[in-house]
Amino acid sequence: QLQFVESGGGLVQPGGSLRLSCAPSAFSLVRGAIGWFRQAPGEEREGVSCISVDGSTSNYPDSVKGRFTISRDNAKNMVYLQMNSLKPEDTGLYYCAVRWRPGPGVCSLTEGFYDFWGQGTQVSVSS
Repeated sequence: QLQFVESGGGLVQPGGSLRLSCAPSAFSLVRGAIGWFRQAPGEEREGVSCISVDGSTSNYPDSVKGRFTISRDNAKNMVYLQMNSLKPEDTGLYYCAVRWRPGPGVCSLTEGFYDFWGQGTQVSVSS
């Protein structure tokens, strides 16, 4: 079972920022498309961003577009999610996920697209 370590979560006031990181424990992300998902208590998990293997494609739902930015540094084997202008409704457990060799320029905000998942990092937005 491949494992990730997500980090960077925490408690932040509305309007604040956080940067989440996703790092695999013992494999390379270079050939994987990456997605970030979140799940609030009592809610279904939803995709909040994704990035293709080569970084040429990224997608966001309207709820976070313009506030969240996904990026990847293949040399460092890391993926990041920069979250700005955070709102209380952004609260949730944030997960990263990988899909191996999906083809060029492809990523998805759909859970079923991904092969492996991390354990999540908690983000809480509250005053």
